[in-house]
Amino acid sequence: NLNARIALHEHFSTNAYGWTRWMFDQLELPPDGRVLEIGCGTGKLWADNLNRIPNGWDVTLTDASPGMLREAENNLESAQRLRFRVADARELPFEDGCFDAVVINFVLHHVPERWRAISEAARGLKQGGTFYAATSGRRHLREMNRMMQVLDPSHHDDGLADRISNFSLETGAE
Repeated sequence: NLNARIALHEHFSTNAYGWTRWMFDQLELPPDGRVLEIGCGTGKLWADNLNRIPNGWDVTLTDASPGMLREAENNLESAQRLRFRVADARELPFEDGCFDAVVINFVLHHVPERWRAISEAARGLKQGGTFYAATSGRRHLREMNRMMQVLDPSHHDDGLADRISNFSLETGAE
């Protein structure tokens, strides 16, 4: 399902630059920065920017799903300097204050006890570190769901709108 969503965005996006490149451009880190991505999925953020990752960065990718993490490792097998670890966002197996940045994109609406994941991300950040989080808006894939209902009146959306209502573009800052 994740790859299908990614393909939809890539095919129909109006942003010619690309979201993963834009997101990477937002990362402000020192030359020897340590980065943690929580919920890395297929590793697309890093795969699309592999040639842009500074040599001094130490990047750790995590996902709660061992299968998803394997897919990320396969997609990034040429990037031997990246680390991969199965980890629950609510109980990160890292020391306090060891990352310059924590990245968690399109994941927090999936996490039960979201406050624990945010607390764990904060715990992992160095003093002055930055937390990067992206999410969808409540109207995300609205047209796709309407089209599916026309094609199949028994179709109900996958509940994304309900899941993101507690952490969305409209409420994420809170």
